[in-house]
Amino acid sequence: MTAIRLLLVDDDPLVRAGLSFMMGGADDIEIVGEAADGTEVEALVDRTRPDVVLMDIRMPTVDGLTATQRLRRREDAPQVVVLTTFHADEQVLRALRAGAAGFVLKDTPPAEIVAAVRRVAAGDPVLSPTVTRQLMAQVAGSPADTRRSRARERLAALNDREREVAVAVGRGLANAQIATGLFMSVATVKTHVSRILTKLDLNNRVQVALLAYDAGLLEDGPADGNGPTEKDGRQSGTS
Repeated sequence: MTAIRLLLVDDDPLVRAGLSFMMGGADDIEIVGEAADGTEVEALVDRTRPDVVLMDIRMPTVDGLTATQRLRRREDAPQVVVLTTFHADEQVLRALRAGAAGFVLKDTPPAEIVAAVRRVAAGDPVLSPTVTRQLMAQVAGSPADTRRSRARERLAALNDREREVAVAVGRGLANAQIATGLFMSVATVKTHVSRILTKLDLNNRVQVALLAYDAGLLEDGPADGNGPTEKDGRQSGTS
C-alpha cells in the first residue's frame, strides 16, 4: 500500500511537533515536509509532492486561506484540510469556497485527525452537509440576497438533470444513493458530477454543497449527516 504523503503547515512549532508525533504513528501516512508559514507552501509542494496538506488557517505572513487559494488553482493541487480553533469562522468558510476539502479543529482527538487525512486522500470531504449548513448559517460572507442571486446565476449553466444531481450532492448523498433516487446508473451519476464540477469551475463536493446552499436549493429538506463517500473531483481524475 502506498503511503499518504502529508505536508504540515502551522506557525506554532509545538503544534507541528504534536501533529508530527500523532501522524508519525500511522503506518499509512508519511510526513514529507513541514512549513511555518504560507510563504513556504508552494515551494514545498513542488519539492515534496504531498497528497494532503494539513493547513493552519491563521499564520502571520501568508495565512492558510491565501495559501489554500494558491494551491487549489494548480492543476496538480493536493487536497487541503484546514486546521482551526473555531467551529464557525469566516476564514474557514472562505477556505472551503476556495477548494479546501474540509476542516478539523485543533482540539480534535488525534485518531479523528488521522482519519480525516485518510478520508481526504481517498477523495472524500471531511465535512458533512449538516456541518456545512451550520457554518453557512453562522457566518455570512456577503448579504444573503446577493449570495443567492450569484449562486443561481452560476447554477443556470447546468441542465435540469445536472441540477438534480447537484442538489443531491449538496444533501450529502453518495453516488450510489443518487443513482437510486434519480433512477440512473452510478456511472451516469459520476459523469454528471464531473460535468457539474467542470461547468461550475469547482473542484470538490463541498463547493457544490456550498453553492447549492447559497442558491437556496437545500432549504426544503434535511441533509444526510454522513456526507459523501464516493471518490470524485477533477483533481483526482475521478467522479
